[in-house]
Amino acid sequence: MAQDDKRDPHERSSTDESLRVERAKTDAELAGTSKAIQEVAMALVSEARHKADSILNDAREREDLKTTDDRSVHDLSRERAREDAVLERERDGADAVARDERERRQLALASLLAFEREDTDLRLETERERADQALTSREDFMAMVSHDLRSLLGGIALSAELLRDVGMTDEPLVKVKTCAERIQRFTARMNRLVGDLMDVTSIEAGKLSLVGVRRAASSLLRDALEAFEPAALAHGIQLRCEAQADPGVVEVDHERILQVLTNLVGNALKFTPRGGVIVIRAERRDEDVCFSVTDTGVGIPADLLEKIFGRYFQTRDGDRRGLGLGLFISKSIVEAHGGTIWAESTPGQGSAFFFTVPAPATTDRDSTACQVPDGS
Repeated sequence: MAQDDKRDPHERSSTDESLRVERAKTDAELAGTSKAIQEVAMALVSEARHKADSILNDAREREDLKTTDDRSVHDLSRERAREDAVLERERDGADAVARDERERRQLALASLLAFEREDTDLRLETERERADQALTSREDFMAMVSHDLRSLLGGIALSAELLRDVGMTDEPLVKVKTCAERIQRFTARMNRLVGDLMDVTSIEAGKLSLVGVRRAASSLLRDALEAFEPAALAHGIQLRCEAQADPGVVEVDHERILQVLTNLVGNALKFTPRGGVIVIRAERRDEDVCFSVTDTGVGIPADLLEKIFGRYFQTRDGDRRGLGLGLFISKSIVEAHGGTIWAESTPGQGSAFFFTVPAPATTDRDSTACQVPDGS
């Protein structure tokens, strides 16, 4: 909240003041309305009693005309006095009950109003805290994006500058090839960054598009393997894929599920040291096909296993090996297919990521498995 107040120190105080003024108006209107209702009710009761008294007096006068005996008149007067006293006590009692009932209702209304306002204040405070967290996360994220884009553009600019002077080098073709490869890497990372941003925007808008086609589950493994085999060999990491003899067919958006696999394998490469092992698997589990990526890397603390799929989440503060979007996007893609994704890990021994997608009711089988020689 403090950060938001620094951005606009008057906005929230203005909102609070407006809320206070509106509540004061509401209290005044409720008090006026309650008073008016009570006055109307008392007037109606008074009018009804006045009519009842008039009818009673008329009846008594008619009775008096029929009575001529002085003693009878005296007895009748005393009886009427007792009746009037009883009636007055009953009316006083009824008035007291009515006052108590009005007071109870007013207290109940005041308590309910106070509770609702307290609840409103709590909800407002919670929403403000969430808004502050979202703004802070978004600002941090945009700072990270800006930093990465500047770094990549700087690398491209430097490579272009080197290309300008390539004619003065001893081996110009080698220099051109090196610079061109570097520019390709930079542009690929920029393209991935922009793609992630677009995916997040689509996910937030509920417009993540999927085009389902039937493909052999093992073909997804082979595609992921081919994409990362050179990087794994370069880092001295053994990368292999294993498929159940008959993992079956899935009906999915091939590119999107491949994106999930590449996100998981890419993360495994980041956190697996040289000499480690990464295995990609697929197997049939009841009505689903389960994919997994396991590694022998540093592992993930147990208290972070649920949080790692959150947007912008980084397992380590200051970690510059990503923007914290890959697992969030992967989770959204898997869930859009009707599947689930989760992680298991033992710190210091490695991690395993699993996700499932529903298998079609009838499938053709593909028993092709893939194997890569050990990389070292």
